[in-house]
Order: sequence, then structure tokens, then C-alpha cells
Amino acid sequence: MSARRLQLVTLLLALSAHGCAGRRPAPAAAPAAPAEPENLFVLLADPDGRVGRIVVTNSGGSQELDRAGLATQALNATTAPGAPFQMEPDQVSRIFGAALAAQPQPPVHFLLYFDINSSQPTGESRKLIPEILRVIGERKSSDISVVGHTDATGDRDYNYKLSLARAQAIGRLLIDSGIDAAALEITSHGENNPLVPTPDNTPEPKNRRVEITVR
Repeated sequence: MSARRLQLVTLLLALSAHGCAGRRPAPAAAPAAPAEPENLFVLLADPDGRVGRIVVTNSGGSQELDRAGLATQALNATTAPGAPFQMEPDQVSRIFGAALAAQPQPPVHFLLYFDINSSQPTGESRKLIPEILRVIGERKSSDISVVGHTDATGDRDYNYKLSLARAQAIGRLLIDSGIDAAALEITSHGENNPLVPTPDNTPEPKNRRVEITVR
């Protein structure tokens, strides 16, 4: 199941539960709250701001949502989804706030670069270490991957060892700064998985890197 479909299912489950609660008899001393519509679909932007698309379909027809905040309702399984309409952020928050708050935070990625044949990060990349430590601390993360890479110069065996040395060097920097070694997964990809594809024996600074992912 895609991340977007999982998010949509989660929101629908939250909405269904909310709608059921709305049907309980209100206390005599207070007016009944308006019931929220059931079978409501809304398209939300990804954490990085990108917006995809969803198609809501049943036996009666379909509607496509392709803009953040667009929504549609389906009364039942045989009535076509209604015309899309724009939901305001406060409406989304009121109806789906609990489900959105329960979602895990997306991973944060960092790239540290290296000079050719070096296992020590460049001076500019070293400046990222405090920010990496800050993110790890804020998330209280115990799941941090550190993956070493090289460019396509040199032979594959040498590049595998060099990229592992790069990842290990960054791992030591994090551990020396107080990160639990058990939270780190240190691996080497060598010259595989380049950020910038190149022919063999081609130097490429962006491929001489360590990728850190904080979950």
C-alpha cells in the first residue's frame, strides 16, 4: 500500500469514528453538534510540499482530486462521488486533526561530501554535524542510517572499502558527540547507487558522500 493511500485510509478511519461519535444523543443541556459528513476524501500535500493525485471511484462514477485541499464526498457505494470542493485548513484540522497528529514524522536526510580518496568530510560538510545532532536529539531517534558512497574512480573493491571508511568516520563523529552507537546502522554502497550517474573512472564530487537518514 502506498504512503498516500495509507494516509487516506487513516484519515477515513478517523472520520468514520468521528461521525459515529456525532450520532450519540447530545446531553439535554447542550445543543447537538452538527454531524460531519461520512465518506469524505481530501487530498493533502506531502511534508515536502509536493501534491500528487487520487481518484475516488465507486460503481456510480469517479472524481479526481489533484490539488491540495480538494475534497469529495460519496454518499454510498452506488452514488457517484460529488463534485470536488476546496476544504480550508481549519476544516481539515478540525475533522482529521487527531489522525494527522498520529502520523510518524517523515525521515530527515543529510548529505556529507568528501574529497577524492579521503575518508574525512569536507570543511563545509563538517558544519552540518551540529544540525544533525540537533535533529537526532529533538526526535530522540534510535534509528539512524549512515551510508557511505564513492564516485566511479578506482576499482570496485577499493571503493567499497573507502565508502565504508567514510561511513565509519561519520559514525565516530556522531558517537563522540554523544549518540548511542546502537542507534547507528553503518553500511557501504561503494560506487553503486551514484547520486549523479557517470561513466566508469569519472570523478564526481556529489557521488563522494555519506548519506545520513534520521527516523
